[in-house]
Amino acid sequence: MTTTATEPPAPESPVGARGAAAGYRPSRTLPFRVEALRQWKRRRTLVMAGLLAALPAIMVVAFAIGGSQEDSANGSSFMDTATASGANFTAAVLFVSTGLLVVIPVALFFGDTVASEAGWSSLRYLLAAPVPRNRLLLSKLVVAFLFSLAAIVLLGAASLLIGTLAYGWGSLDLPFGGAIPAAEAPARLAIAVGYVFVSQLAVAGIAFWLSTRTDAPLGAVGGAVGFSLLGAILDQITALGQWRQFLPAHWQYSWTGAFGADVDWSEMIRGTSLSLAFAIVLFALAFRGFRTKDVVS
Repeated sequence: MTTTATEPPAPESPVGARGAAAGYRPSRTLPFRVEALRQWKRRRTLVMAGLLAALPAIMVVAFAIGGSQEDSANGSSFMDTATASGANFTAAVLFVSTGLLVVIPVALFFGDTVASEAGWSSLRYLLAAPVPRNRLLLSKLVVAFLFSLAAIVLLGAASLLIGTLAYGWGSLDLPFGGAIPAAEAPARLAIAVGYVFVSQLAVAGIAFWLSTRTDAPLGAVGGAVGFSLLGAILDQITALGQWRQFLPAHWQYSWTGAFGADVDWSEMIRGTSLSLAFAIVLFALAFRGFRTKDVVS
C-alpha cells in the first residue's frame, strides 16, 4: 500500500488581497494626536504663543507710559475706550491686531505644514511609511486649523485677563455712545474672536496651497502674508468701487458689528461666505495637486 506525501500548508502571506500588508489601515497612519504633538514641540509654536500672550501686557505698559484718556467712555474709537474696562481693552487689542498680527500665526501654521517636511527631506519618508497622501494632508490641515484657532483664542483670552487685572471688570463702553452690560460682554467678545478667525480662512487656504507647491516654508508663509497685505492695499483703492467686496480683506473688520445695541450679522455673514469660498477652493487645489506631485525631498 502506497501513501502520498502531503505538502505542508503554505504560510499566510503578509500581503492582503489588495497588495497591502496584513493589518494595514490607512486611516490609522499619522494620527491627529501624533501630528499635534509634533507641531506643539516645535519652537516656532511656543514662540508664537509667547508673543500673542505678551502683546496685551505690552499694550498695558504702553497705555501706562502714555497716560489714559481723560474721559475714556466718550472716545471715538476702540483705542480711545481701551482703558474703560477689561472688555474694552480686549476689543482694542482685536482692533490693532486685525489685518496683520492675526495673519501671521494663521499663515505660519498653515504654510509651514507640508513645506517644512519637504525642507527637512522627511516628506518622502512619511509617504513611504506608507502614509497615504490624502491622509497626510488631512492630518496636517486639521492640526493647522486647531493651532490657528487656539492662537487667536489665546490672544483674546490673554487680553481679557490682563485687561481685567489692569482696568477692572465692567460694561463694554461703545466708542460712539452706549454700553453693553458686563454680563453680555463675554458673548460679544466671543463672537468677535470667532469672526476674526473665520475671516483669516482665505489666508489659511493660500498658505496651505503654497505649502504643497514649494519646499521652502518661508516662501509659503511669506506668500500668504503678502496675499493679505495686497488685499488690504487694494481695499484702500476706492476707485475699485464694488469690486472691493470680492476681497477677503474688505470684510476683516466686520466683527465690529458685534458691538452695537444689537449684533449686526449682515456683514459678518457676507465676509464669512467669501472667506469660506476662497478656503474651500484653495484646499481642494492643494489636495488635487499634491495627489500627483513628484515628491523627491
